[in-house]
Amino acid sequence: MKQLIVFVQKEFLHVFRDRKTLLMLFGLPIAQIVLFGFALSNEIKNSKIVVADYSKDPVTTELTQEIGSSRYFKVTRALESADQIDAAFKRGDIKMAVVFPAHFSDDLTHTGTATLQVIADASDPNQATTVTNYLTEIVGSYNAGLAQASGQPLQIGTQVRMLYNPELKGAPNFVPGVMALVLMLVCTMMTSVAIVREKELGTMEILLVSPFKTVYIIISKLMPNLIISIINLFIILALSDVFLDLPVKGSVWLLLLASFFFILTSLSIGLLLSINAKTQQAAMMNSLMGMMLPTMLLTGFLFPIENMPLPLQWLSNLVPSRWYFIIVKRVMLKGLGFATVWKETLILAGMSLALLTISLRRFKTRLQ
Repeated sequence: MKQLIVFVQKEFLHVFRDRKTLLMLFGLPIAQIVLFGFALSNEIKNSKIVVADYSKDPVTTELTQEIGSSRYFKVTRALESADQIDAAFKRGDIKMAVVFPAHFSDDLTHTGTATLQVIADASDPNQATTVTNYLTEIVGSYNAGLAQASGQPLQIGTQVRMLYNPELKGAPNFVPGVMALVLMLVCTMMTSVAIVREKELGTMEILLVSPFKTVYIIISKLMPNLIISIINLFIILALSDVFLDLPVKGSVWLLLLASFFFILTSLSIGLLLSINAKTQQAAMMNSLMGMMLPTMLLTGFLFPIENMPLPLQWLSNLVPSRWYFIIVKRVMLKGLGFATVWKETLILAGMSLALLTISLRRFKTRLQ
């Protein structure tokens, strides 16, 4: 028994002396609880909405204030026409629009009922359903107070219209996210072993003394994976169209251009990991763990980014899949053009250029 206690004490000392083990034991659970408990939440708060008030009477003004004072909504501005509402949705500025028809208060007074229109962006059906439910609850609460104050059975109803995905199918939500996740992981993992494999096989020295320019070596490592990834993209798009009834509504060429920059960015990340890794196993693990979690958590298809704390929102700007996810949703689902995705496309192009430049310089350092 005494020997057992001594061995247990020895094992405890080993654990407490190893900082990495301590970090895994205590740091990881704390980080996960904080991250999933406070930062990542499916609850939707401060959703940006617009109000088009064609009546502008005391009832619509008061109800607008009720909606704006809720923690669920943030009324960004008042619009005057259907075209402005449509443009706001296309820019991706808003999640929902509330439209009060003309003579809203008169209808309510004379007939006892009035109906406001709710327009939601259903490219994310879960989010659209949630925000419309929030609004319905606010209107229901206002109805109760209005009937009590007036002593009459006045009733304000809601007419809901879902844009881009009126049938509220699940595929339009998860397909862009899965595209971003699959392409990111496959591209990164494929390239992450490109350079380190040469080190393990002992052929790195041949590369170092070869007459080829460094840029040619980098291109030769990227090119096969780039072509395979583009073929992979075509397969995903074909499967989405045939089996999920989800064709590309916008320009296919625009989607291919954005996909090219996203794939190039992902390949560049893998290349950088490969240059810095010592073994293929380490490179694969780094690419898998380093890319999977940020892509799943900070892209926006599982958790709304606007609800995250500011540090996580800033961090999400560094995740390439966030920008690609936005592009796919706007081009593939909404059928929008380059005017709405030029910023995201330029960001991906800039990321790929920066990562390739860093990889090239790191490889040159190795040559020296």
